[in-house]
Amino acid sequence: MVKLEEVQDEEFTRQKPTFGAEKDSFEDDDEWEGTDDESDFSDDSEVSERGLAIQEETIWERISALRDIIPPSTRRSIAETYHTAAAYTFFGGKLAGNLAWIFTTSALLVGLPFALAVEDESRIVAQEKEMLSQQQGQQMMLPPGATSVTPGQQQPGQASAQGLRPPGF
Repeated sequence: MVKLEEVQDEEFTRQKPTFGAEKDSFEDDDEWEGTDDESDFSDDSEVSERGLAIQEETIWERISALRDIIPPSTRRSIAETYHTAAAYTFFGGKLAGNLAWIFTTSALLVGLPFALAVEDESRIVAQEKEMLSQQQGQQMMLPPGATSVTPGQQQPGQASAQGLRPPGF
């Protein structure tokens, strides 16, 4: 804690001059004014030492020295509030991370195979539509009354010049 000590001014400790001794009073005033111009330090080495001591002190040290201003009960309350907020923040971050992990792994394990199956199905449907449109185009090019021949079949009156052919060629 800080102890206060009353320091009396030199001017008040001196005796008050009498009415007839005004000349001495003026001399004392000049002496007093002369001491005002002087610094509290006796020489320049003390000034440099004090300046050096202030420069070596960090901002963190200055702020930590201010902790005596705040009463211990208030400091305890602030510390408890800070620790509670930090605990809730940590818990919230951990919970958010766990939920993000669950959603991403579920999406990869369930969603990716489902998306691939839907893409495969749409490719098969597109192929079927293309084959249907090719068959319709062949029927339109044939003259009316002619029968349509599929690519693996021969017409009834034609002999097989190539022999036996495997399907698809």
